[in-house]
Parts: sequence; C-alpha cells; structure tokens
Amino acid sequence: MSQPGPPQFLPADLETRKPLHSIVAWPPEPLDTWMRRRQEQLGVRGFGLPHLNLRAPFQTELRSAELVAAVREALRGEPEFEVRIKGWKQLPNVIFLEFELDPTLRRLHERLLAVGPSSRAPHDGELYRPHLTLALGVLPWAEPVLWEAVQRLKPPVDRFTVHALSLTREERGEVQELHTFPLEAAPDEVPVLVSRDAEPS
Repeated sequence: MSQPGPPQFLPADLETRKPLHSIVAWPPEPLDTWMRRRQEQLGVRGFGLPHLNLRAPFQTELRSAELVAAVREALRGEPEFEVRIKGWKQLPNVIFLEFELDPTLRRLHERLLAVGPSSRAPHDGELYRPHLTLALGVLPWAEPVLWEAVQRLKPPVDRFTVHALSLTREERGEVQELHTFPLEAAPDEVPVLVSRDAEPS
C-alpha cells in the first residue's frame, strides 16, 4: 500500500550527492519486532529500520570523524530519558506512532540542531514531532483503508527509556550506523562497587 521513494526534504543549497545523516534512538526489541511485523502484515514500510527521530535527515560539510566529535560534544553529560507514546498520527502519505514532546525531548532536539554546519529539514525545529514511522509513501487510494486498520493496533509498550543515541548515514538507499553515543545512567542506576577487604589509601 506504500511506494518507496526518496525523502522529500533534500535541501537545495547542498549537493544531492552528499549523504543524509540522522540522529535516532532505536526502540526496544519488543516494539521494534512489533513494528516490523505490522509493516509486513500491512504491506507497508518506513525509511530504514524503525527508529525514533531526534533530528531529521540532514546534510553537512563535516567529515565523518568531525561529525561524530560534534555530536559527542553536544551529548556530553546528557542523561538517559524516558519517551512516552502519544498515539497514531496520519499525515498525507505517511502514518506514524507519535511520541509526547516533553521539555526534555524538546531541549535535546534543539541541542542536536546546533550540530553543524548542516542543512535543516522542514520538520525540525517548531514542526518537530518525535515518532516511529509505520508507513511512508502511502498511496492516496490506500490511505483510508490503512488508517482504519491502524486504529485497531496497540503497541506492546506505552513508554521506554532511551539509553543511547545513534548517528546514521544514508547513502544510495542504505542506512548505516556510524556511531552510538551512550547516555549517562541515572544516579540511582549506577552500580556501586564496595570492597570490604580494600586497604585504606
């Protein structure tokens, strides 16, 4: 019910040959598996594997190592955070699982937008909607049927904790993970190692 196609947010001011990068969070295994099975059952797909967008695809003049360093600096000291599912959302040609845009997610998104120099997608900034895409490129005649079917679908989780973010690169239709950035564990989750036999230093 959906047709493959290139993303519709390629900036005109940069060469289209430059790869597209994204910053994403991978959903936990139960939600990832559930999304992929629903896509297979419905005959639809998203852009790459299911992912929660922290920054939409962008292009940059930075080399890979420079971009990794810039993202690492932007995420320095960032703690793990919880995201909560808001519900299904439909826009022209796309259906996705929308997440609540709380202050933590908004602040992190704005912080990642500062990484650059880089292009900015239309759906970043004020129009940013954190989501997992179920169907992209949905044909107009299939939208009502697909939307009706989606209303009956209930994800296996309603929230999850993001422990790491990943920088990805899309080139020639293939999405590659360039680097993963672990986030700081919450203070009460940091293991404390106590050695009763240790000598005083």
